[in-house]
Amino acid sequence: MSPTEPVKLTSLSSKGGCGCKIGPADLMQVIRSLPPAEPNPDLLVGLDTSDDAGVYRLSDELALVQTVDFFTPIVDDPYSFGQIAAANALSDIYAMGGKPLTVLNIVAFPISTLDKSILADILRGAADKVREAGATLVGGHSIDDKEPKFGLAVTGLIHPDRVRTNAGAKPGDRLILTKPIGVGILTTSIKKDQLSEEEVRRLTSVMTTLNKTAAEVMEPYRVHACTDVTGFGLLGHASELAKGSGVGLVIRHEDVPVLPRVRELAENGFVPGGTKNNFAHLEGSIRFPEELDQVGRYILCDAVTSGGLLISVAAEDCDELFAKLLAAGVEAALIGEVTAEHPGEIRVAAAGR
Repeated sequence: MSPTEPVKLTSLSSKGGCGCKIGPADLMQVIRSLPPAEPNPDLLVGLDTSDDAGVYRLSDELALVQTVDFFTPIVDDPYSFGQIAAANALSDIYAMGGKPLTVLNIVAFPISTLDKSILADILRGAADKVREAGATLVGGHSIDDKEPKFGLAVTGLIHPDRVRTNAGAKPGDRLILTKPIGVGILTTSIKKDQLSEEEVRRLTSVMTTLNKTAAEVMEPYRVHACTDVTGFGLLGHASELAKGSGVGLVIRHEDVPVLPRVRELAENGFVPGGTKNNFAHLEGSIRFPEELDQVGRYILCDAVTSGGLLISVAAEDCDELFAKLLAAGVEAALIGEVTAEHPGEIRVAAAGR
């Protein structure tokens, strides 16, 4: 293929971004069939609470944070795809409160059918985000594959006493979300040529934004739990936080920030399969208000790629943290609170209820 011939990367795979994830129900069935890991007192965060990354203590002062994430193209521009994949993988480190240290590239690419310049652009986009994060690229691995895929394995550092997990939320906490949702519906619409160039640029800007600033701003505050919102959607990751913490959540759907045209496109049928799987998996764990229609429910479960942080912060610190996030340019929103009632469940309510 000629290097000057444009390639629609999203047409080369049936799914894109974090919508490629194996569904939560199927994944849990597989994990439950595995023998339990040997206990290790230095493994501070493992598989138990479906957290964003693993944490392994090296000493009383230092622990490793480790994660891996890769997927098929979610946008057509190779450079942007590399940026998004890198930002998404780095996000797990930020969600745990860590600082990225080193990264390894994970590459699957049809080297005989796509021009090598496309792969070079993907790697260049990722490298720029890694540099922005202050991390160091140390290598990687590649295979020849019919469908292009790209991502990173990331290692970060954190003090063992400052790990932010998804299992520490406390009743009375308030919930802050740092990016708008609706990414899965919009990226599905890209595959069907439903977005303008300006809309694609806006969507790409959201996905390529690192959660670095949000993580740095929240660092000194009493954040009891944190997770990033990705393939299982806002309610899917919030449900993991509720169950891991043994608390209930109230999320006000009218306060959740949603990208432009998401509802319109969802009403026209551009709801990805991953989003519908998320909704089905959450049956029994979420109570929706009668006035919220099926499209609105799908949006709250939409499979996000490189989404924001969902922060559970002490009520006394919330207003100051929220103001500082906004002042730092973070698209933050107050979307709900944590309660001792209905532990493990989420109640979706209208604004102010």
